[in-house]
Amino acid sequence: MSRTGESSGQTSQQRSRALSVALVAMPFISVWRPSLQIGLLSAVARSEGFAAETFHLSLEFAAEIGGELYQNLCQQRTMLVGDWLFSRAAFGEATPDPDCQFLAKTNTSLDPDKLREVRLNAVPAYLDRMMSTIAWERFDVVGFTSTFGQNVASFALAQRIKEDHSQLLTLFGGANFDGEMGEELVRSIHAIDYAINGEADHVFPEFLQAVAESTDPAEVPGVMCRQQGDLRLSGPRPPFSELDALPVPDYDEYFERAERLKLIPRGGKRNIELPFESARGCWWGQKHHCTFCGLNGATMAYRAKSANRVFAELAALSNRYRSSQFVAVDNILDMSYLKEFFPLLKERQLDYKIFYETKANLKKEHLRLLSEAGVERLQPGIESLSTRVLGLMRKGVTAIQNVNVLRWARYYNIEAAWNLIWGFPGESEADCADQQTLIPHLSHLEPPHGTGRIWMERFSPLFWDRASFPMRAIQPAESYAFVYPRSIDLEKVAYFFDYQLENTLPDSAYQKIAQLAETWAESWQKGVRPSLTYLRSPGLVEIEDARDRIEILTYSLEGPLAEIYRAFSDRPISAAGAKARFRWQWPIGEIEGALDEFCGKGLAMRDGDLFLSLALPAAQGQ
Repeated sequence: MSRTGESSGQTSQQRSRALSVALVAMPFISVWRPSLQIGLLSAVARSEGFAAETFHLSLEFAAEIGGELYQNLCQQRTMLVGDWLFSRAAFGEATPDPDCQFLAKTNTSLDPDKLREVRLNAVPAYLDRMMSTIAWERFDVVGFTSTFGQNVASFALAQRIKEDHSQLLTLFGGANFDGEMGEELVRSIHAIDYAINGEADHVFPEFLQAVAESTDPAEVPGVMCRQQGDLRLSGPRPPFSELDALPVPDYDEYFERAERLKLIPRGGKRNIELPFESARGCWWGQKHHCTFCGLNGATMAYRAKSANRVFAELAALSNRYRSSQFVAVDNILDMSYLKEFFPLLKERQLDYKIFYETKANLKKEHLRLLSEAGVERLQPGIESLSTRVLGLMRKGVTAIQNVNVLRWARYYNIEAAWNLIWGFPGESEADCADQQTLIPHLSHLEPPHGTGRIWMERFSPLFWDRASFPMRAIQPAESYAFVYPRSIDLEKVAYFFDYQLENTLPDSAYQKIAQLAETWAESWQKGVRPSLTYLRSPGLVEIEDARDRIEILTYSLEGPLAEIYRAFSDRPISAAGAKARFRWQWPIGEIEGALDEFCGKGLAMRDGDLFLSLALPAAQGQ
């Protein structure tokens, strides 16, 4: 395919420079952070000599309908509310819900009249404006990134672009195009010319080079397209491994657009988190794929950047964008960073504020290091307070480990985002009862941010391992039928599914847990938060129990009791282990008797043969 201004005498590099690409991030992604995907791929394209521009058009829609409503829509992930809003504009007469019946079927807290107005009026006005204010004819390729709720908004704009500029090529990619989801979308959505199935770091510049040289882009491994109604896929591409070689993401256009739209101030403090990537895949999932997790698809293989490379990237981003807030997009923290990366941040005494996802196998000293290095928020992968249920999940941690992470996160002022989820095959009433007994003793720790039955996600073992997890019923989540035309196979494009698993408990079994979690969360919203702390002096531990707002209790532990309580504070340990470690002469029975007494008062917890003191030091710096 020829391009204006090309000649047979041009070199490959000259043709690269003549090719122009636009990379677009459509609704629905957060207003408060730029898109790592288009920020990175635009930098990759420029490093290969291509002219690339980014368009955070999600910001334009947020300005159109209001930031608060927009952010709420970003949270409606499983219900596909955002996709539904754009489905009429994307599919026209083929839309399955012309009369907005979706609103009566969807359990959302959003105003249905407002949603109807957005769908019928705000969405078309927004798309019209994106067409009239952007000179799409300047580009040879327009690329769309799509994860979760970005699909249908992207299709709607791509359709309009193709109608007005038929010579222009559209390219799609992102997590929504993994596996057969991408294959079915390419087969059925005519606004898609090409798509990348998998990671794009090598595939994207090779695709652009093929377009620039007028060779067949579909020959590039990892590229899909539709030819004569059939899908053409040139073969899979192995996961990208050279993470240190990637350029620093370019977020210039995000800040320029957000400032122009007055979504963020031009100067002063700005509440913007800069996304960065230090690793891909999941080292735990490589060994034991958590049963409910649908992340990574075919890219589970774990790869990480070197500590020095990540340090240099954060410095470059902070200096360029005058922000010290960072959010790691990694699925799991590289444990080697506890020896290399975080000590470097601590040593430099930087004022970074960082978010990371991690496994809940962290110790007290790890939480202290993370705090000293600037990690203010963690998602430690806590999903249950039952060791047996965690085994059903294949989490590789215990309930007592989870609680200890919450303890030291609270002590070191790290916000811990976690959830209580249930509905796994094999759960018992006893598992629920154990959690119901434990939860009231944990009100001094951060409550779960969410509770509920597990989602059924494509790529999770619960979805694909039907031998281990037999189903009574499974079908695409109901919302998909209100979004996509009948010509699209919902079984193939759906990521979320409605389901009934065999050997599971009814919702009523978890009602008490849900109520206790709600009460726990409410207690953290009422002024001074609940606390359970201790002060120690030689031969004495004094515990102040302010978990109950009505009555504050105090406990004075002297002699052996004080020593025993303090010994089980840093980490879970067995009575026999503590006796050997501290060379106690007391009989095991006396040690366990004291610990059982602490547990009976809710001052400690037991998990198998391990015990853990629940109170935190009142003094700082321990």
